[in-house]
Amino acid sequence: MTTSQILNRVAIVTGAGRGLGRAMVLGLAQAGIHVVATAARERTEIEAVAEEVRQRCRESRVLPLVADVTQEDDCAEVVDAAVKRFGRLDILVNNAARGMKYVSNEFLTEPTRFWEVAPETWRMVIDTNVNGPFMMARHAVPMMLKAGWGRIVNVSVSQGTMRRRGFSPYGPSKAALESETIIWAQDLDGTGITVNALLPGGATLTGMVPQTVSETAKSAMLDPSIMVPPLLWLVSPEADWMTGRRLVATKWQAGGDGKSAAEAAIEQAGW
Repeated sequence: MTTSQILNRVAIVTGAGRGLGRAMVLGLAQAGIHVVATAARERTEIEAVAEEVRQRCRESRVLPLVADVTQEDDCAEVVDAAVKRFGRLDILVNNAARGMKYVSNEFLTEPTRFWEVAPETWRMVIDTNVNGPFMMARHAVPMMLKAGWGRIVNVSVSQGTMRRRGFSPYGPSKAALESETIIWAQDLDGTGITVNALLPGGATLTGMVPQTVSETAKSAMLDPSIMVPPLLWLVSPEADWMTGRRLVATKWQAGGDGKSAAEAAIEQAGW
């Protein structure tokens, strides 16, 4: 894949202030893609990401916006801002998510049984992780349909996380997102828009890691930048043939051609 294949594309990355989102914004921008980076609350963090890109790339390629994916008006405004600022929209990365730390800071060692989860916490996680990607895609897809080309990338998790004891509602929310991925890909078949899931492939050092985790354990976790090589391939024309699947970043074989690397990392979406 060459930079010219994706140069001047326009992407939206939700949940972009830290962790996976920040890494993907930096990777996309350094590849020549203009990015609208959103966060629900962390204005200073997304502004810092935009400034980091400006320093690295010698130009302003990132538009930072405070927007909550659970609010439909915010989703519409993000898409409108992308088109107004950059003239188009090609890529949507649904990364914004709320994890198990909202249930308990001890979720890794003391599982919370599903009936012990507060209803308001359950609704918040589902609203962010399931409804948020739907509302963002609902507003982004019409722009992509007009262009006859587009990419939706839903950030997922390992299948073990979807089944793990005490991981409600996070596990069910990501299982639902993979179902969305499969169904949306079929709905958009033949339009030039692909829908795929992308996941790190293991425990990753992000804001979802509780503070109680030791520094030794953190040092063994994946770096969020592991997402960048498969993401750049997914948003390139080389990936026109792939939709309704999932890519596992740890299985990505760097150094070869994009298709071979992708084939090694592909899994069937869902379970």
